[in-house]
Amino acid sequence: AGIKEVKVRSVLVCKARHGVCAKCYGRNLATGNPVNVGEAVGTIAAQSIGEPGTQLTMRTFHTGGVAGADITQGLPRVEELFEARKPKGLAVISEISGEVSINETKKKKEVIVTSKDGETKAYSIPYGSRLKVKSGDFIEAGDEITEGSVNPHDILKIKGVQGVQNYLVKEVQRVYRLQGVDIDDKHIEIIVRQMLGKVKVENPGDTDLLPGSLVNLHDFEDINKEIIESGGKPAVGRRTLLGITKASLATDSFLSAASFQETTRVLTEAAIKGKEDNLIGLKENVIIGKLIPAGTGMKRYKNIELVYVNDEEIDAVDKNDVDSENN
Repeated sequence: AGIKEVKVRSVLVCKARHGVCAKCYGRNLATGNPVNVGEAVGTIAAQSIGEPGTQLTMRTFHTGGVAGADITQGLPRVEELFEARKPKGLAVISEISGEVSINETKKKKEVIVTSKDGETKAYSIPYGSRLKVKSGDFIEAGDEITEGSVNPHDILKIKGVQGVQNYLVKEVQRVYRLQGVDIDDKHIEIIVRQMLGKVKVENPGDTDLLPGSLVNLHDFEDINKEIIESGGKPAVGRRTLLGITKASLATDSFLSAASFQETTRVLTEAAIKGKEDNLIGLKENVIIGKLIPAGTGMKRYKNIELVYVNDEEIDAVDKNDVDSENN
């Protein structure tokens, strides 16, 4: 008692450069013990989401009520979320927090949101859209004004990284729970973390980065740290949400990207740029026939030698070897 707050670690905020750290991942769900270093948690996450996916419905779910209010459900909805696509039947969402007032004329409906400091934003409501708010309501930035699906890119813009992370995890879970499937949040979080791993450069400052280019989040922070230390102007960037296909192609390893899709383009681009592959991931090592850097293939498990306690044990082992050979 007396504990006011507890800090919870999550893979979403893990600072590890390659993979995730064991502390942020936590428990191995198969054994209940803390996860071992070298566990292929990304593969486990993909399989934990993919296998129950066979139980999801493939078709669009038709609901009663408003004409055209079909909700994308089941597998197509999971795909829509993980590919970070703009959904059908977009909802109008508020960019600021404030009080709602509704202006209605014969020709159009308009919702005006007024914040506490007097800022106003007006939203025209498309014909046939159903409002989720009424005059006098107080709404938060990112809340829906009309019924419909939300574009995850808009949530990232308005609510920030944490807002879109929570939205994606919650929405994917909703689809699976409708079918009675229980998936641990951490599997979805691992995928979402990969989707948000890039920064789009808006102003390069004194760095060598190009405006509009996608840079790894950790590389971006390193470059800025160096520039600040040397007294220069750091680059300004915006976290970007990539669908899983785009994120896979934007990986640092060209072998991994080439084995996935658009092989010719990936290899041509890598050759032109003179790229190097440091063989950090699993796929690139499988391709060239090397031991994968996971499980017992990790460096930390390779140089293990047996140490015997005393000479008597060594003699006993040697004697056993001789006996077994004679037999």
